[in-house]
Amino acid sequence: MATRDHNQEFQDNSERKYAYEFDEIVRDRLLRRLSSVITREGPTLELGAYKGDMTRQLLEYHDQIDVVEASDVLADEVRARFGDRVNVTASLFEDFEPDKSYKNIYLVHTLEHLDDPVGELERMGGWLATDGLLVVVVPNANALSRQIAVHMGIVPSTIAITPGEYQQGHRRTYSLDTLLADVRSSGLETVDFGGIIVKPLANYQFDQAMAEGIVTPEFIDGCDSLSRVLPDLSSSIFVTCRPKS
Repeated sequence: MATRDHNQEFQDNSERKYAYEFDEIVRDRLLRRLSSVITREGPTLELGAYKGDMTRQLLEYHDQIDVVEASDVLADEVRARFGDRVNVTASLFEDFEPDKSYKNIYLVHTLEHLDDPVGELERMGGWLATDGLLVVVVPNANALSRQIAVHMGIVPSTIAITPGEYQQGHRRTYSLDTLLADVRSSGLETVDFGGIIVKPLANYQFDQAMAEGIVTPEFIDGCDSLSRVLPDLSSSIFVTCRPKS
């Protein structure tokens, strides 16, 4: 297997940016959806932090967070950004050995980057407390915007990994059925699953339309409400899971 440069993978490239304003909205709606099942107290782990944007949102729900980040550059950035509210380990997930069990583990827009997703999900299940919860979130291959891109001839198929995505570390795409299949194969028990924000526009189009006032908060509300009915068309899909009882 070729050695991966995790300090390079998070960089923007000629085909796509790594992060968008729309991503923050998706994460916010995810956490709102999960707020009734999140255990606010107890050890919490975030796997893959990028520059700490999700970390900042998680710290609205948890006082202290452990973070594992493969890029040492990003790990340093997260340490500097949040100080003693986070305990950051620069490590591959495959090498990480926690010294505690966790009540909450967040794996957000990261599973699609892993070389062995089922094996890593199985390991993560072993890091959960008996009443712990693992939250897995991935971009949705069947998002409406991606299906439109296929029909425009921009992307060859919904399951394709574009060159820009590959440069940024994507190794697979997920739809709800394949995400649920990997969770099931890992031996974890699914608690809930669904979609976040039906997505008729690409990320950059959402950013532009929000900046110009074309897409309003009310429009986002409507798209998020619709995702409960049409999760297959959503921007991101999620599974919450736990060790089998």
